[in-house]
Amino acid sequence: MTDFVRQFTVGYDDDGIRLDRWFKRHLPDTSFTTVAKWARTGQLRVDGARATPGDRITAGQVLRVPPAEPAPAESARPMRPRAALSEDEIAFARELVIHKDRDALVLNKPPGLATQGGTKTTTHVDGLLDALQFEAEGRPKLVHRLDKDTSGALLVARNARSAAFFAKAFSGRTARKIYWALVVGVPSIEDGTIELPIGKQPGTGGEKMHVDEENGQAARSRYRVIERAGNRCCWVELQPFTGRTHQLRVHMAAIGHPIVGDGKYGGAAAFLTGGISRKMHLHARRIRVDHPDGGRIDQTAELPSHFAESMNQLGFDEIRGDVMPQDEERGPPPKEVLKQRAKAHAKQIRKERRGERRGRGTR
Repeated sequence: MTDFVRQFTVGYDDDGIRLDRWFKRHLPDTSFTTVAKWARTGQLRVDGARATPGDRITAGQVLRVPPAEPAPAESARPMRPRAALSEDEIAFARELVIHKDRDALVLNKPPGLATQGGTKTTTHVDGLLDALQFEAEGRPKLVHRLDKDTSGALLVARNARSAAFFAKAFSGRTARKIYWALVVGVPSIEDGTIELPIGKQPGTGGEKMHVDEENGQAARSRYRVIERAGNRCCWVELQPFTGRTHQLRVHMAAIGHPIVGDGKYGGAAAFLTGGISRKMHLHARRIRVDHPDGGRIDQTAELPSHFAESMNQLGFDEIRGDVMPQDEERGPPPKEVLKQRAKAHAKQIRKERRGERRGRGTR
């Protein structure tokens, strides 16, 4: 223990992380309660300014940390070691990997698996990361999250350096995430942007969000209709430009088109009849992010079985979604993409012509 105020300079490997994460890395004996108290009383400072545990820090900044507090003699509990994973858990975790390099992993997270633990949540991605260390020296680190019932591409950093790099990409909104969803009904505007602030809904303990024009945080999402099944539902591409909790779910419900299976925000209206699964149909289809060593990670995650079955039942073809033009495309698309677009276009024309012939036969 020291009786003097301490100063630390943020290193490169910690660039972009939250201040509370810095304490976990470098002063693990300092509890979150202590850090929060220091922040509340103004004793914790970054470059001379008051700081909070959730602030993100950058390389070169100077942290002012109060003297360490003595731990209670008997009340302190030793840290509980993580339980060893079973062979089945290790095999399950490794089956999720769809991309691996020395700095990053991309997983295809199944629906129903939480990203991190919480109350009554004992099985989660964070708890499986020991199985994904492979040849690396340290344990992989989460840099973003997906809701428990949302499936798809999840980026994991393999070292502190890449964790800081990716955290900065997500906080700076340079990482690009493309989601697919089935939504109830069809928006009147087929390519639109939703800008509605989001906040915690009172009385839900923070478990549910809602549009809050007065106190909510700014939130912006884009949607594009890919294909429709009459007026019953449609398949949309979604892109969040901000990272609010449940953002896409709240925004689609707010414009009257909740995500199929999302009873939390769409109520009974979010469920379709006719054998369509009652599970939520929201999938992180693709993730694109710059790589710490140059180049780019660009990975696509296959649909979970319930989503793929619903797509097939509604007559939707995955190719149409994968060949949607992207804002960041440079130059002419590759020949294979052109062939896929032509194939999808021809299929749509055949469907329309069949509809015209049926219409003429009823006159």
